Amino acid sequence: MLCNQCSMSLVGGCTIKGVCGKDPDLNALQEALLYGIKGTAAYYYHALEVGYDNKEIGHFLAEALYSTLTNVNFDKNRFLELILENGRIHLEAMKLLDKTYVETFGRPEPTWVSTGTEEGHGVLVTGHSYKALYELLKQTEGTDIKVYTHAEMFPAHAYPEFKKFDHLVANWGGSWLYQKKEFTEFPGVILGTSNCVQQPTEAYADRIFTVGIAGLEGVPHIRDYNFEPLIKRALQTPRMEKREGEKLLTGFHHTNILAMKDKLIELIQEGKIRHIFVVGGCDTPDPKMSYYEKLTAMIPEDAIILSAACGKFRYNARNYGTIEGIPRFLDFGQCNNVYSIIEIAVALANELGTDVNSLPVSIVLSWMEQKAIGILYTLLYLGVKGIYIGPRPPEFLTPKIFEILRKQFDLRLTGDPEKDLRDMLNKGVKIEEGPILAEELD
Repeated sequence: MLCNQCSMSLVGGCTIKGVCGKDPDLNALQEALLYGIKGTAAYYYHALEVGYDNKEIGHFLAEALYSTLTNVNFDKNRFLELILENGRIHLEAMKLLDKTYVETFGRPEPTWVSTGTEEGHGVLVTGHSYKALYELLKQTEGTDIKVYTHAEMFPAHAYPEFKKFDHLVANWGGSWLYQKKEFTEFPGVILGTSNCVQQPTEAYADRIFTVGIAGLEGVPHIRDYNFEPLIKRALQTPRMEKREGEKLLTGFHHTNILAMKDKLIELIQEGKIRHIFVVGGCDTPDPKMSYYEKLTAMIPEDAIILSAACGKFRYNARNYGTIEGIPRFLDFGQCNNVYSIIEIAVALANELGTDVNSLPVSIVLSWMEQKAIGILYTLLYLGVKGIYIGPRPPEFLTPKIFEILRKQFDLRLTGDPEKDLRDMLNKGVKIEEGPILAEELD
């Protein structure tokens, strides 16, 4: 452990046991809670910036933060309860953000998005803030500027209000992981709107801006969504030429999937859809991320894949085909759009008179940062068993805490994709029922 949050801390921090009495397992639980509420705060922030609020979320964030102060709460089981409550509140934050975006920008529609370029000066927008993208599009309308999405901004093309802007033309590049190369190759201006931005290289340091929550050392920051400085700089960059590119499909939402619920259930009952795989989450530089590319390539043709977040750029360009008109690969958008996938799973379980764990569904997540952790807590709160996570276990959990989660929720680490796929298709979930006992944490 390492804790240096109060004046009692030893020089260099408490590393074996806290002077206050905190042990490594309690420290791990407090950190696990902090990382989860950081993820919740991200989604909550994006709803707030468009004017939507849910005071219950803010209240919980305050409670959870307060609980981690020095000499407040030494009860490990209560921290486990808070982590699961974080999962419930995280679900509320995703639900709020979905409502925010649908009511503000319209209901997403399945949309093919170009990866080519158009004539004109270019602005590339990365991050998660649809508010920032919308304000930029309004201010660049009627100019010689074409706007491109990058990484988590890609799903914006599916919203009706964004489709009204003819100068929102295409998507450039993949996940945040390759942005230094992709931003160098992009000749225009770049705008960072949220997390997933890195300090720029010299190649594009003079043509990148930030807005909203994002900030980079030495990079101009846009205040009050006034993009005049960015527009001026964009018009100074070389004009881009028209180039054809491949097209990627995005824009699935629980409303347009549940509209064909009867068809989906029919295909499942007839065995034409044998299994549903939820494969999503963050992209990371870990070489073990190749697991997700290999797994999705091996998934049989009588199964469909539901995905969200930037890890999908490793495998979303394949032609997966369809099953009686239903695409086998369904991209639901940003990481927060896992909410739609949850809504679909719950609705299918209700229609089939069962629970989510009895559905032919397997969940495989990749995690990089705190928003993905919040999503995991939501799934645990909902009682979902047998989730695979990777490409590595969280360092902030002690072996004892991870073992408790493994036993209680059948939480699994990704391993060999071929073996994991066999197990998923067999849907062999083995769990130890019953509450988490206090003595397990002593």
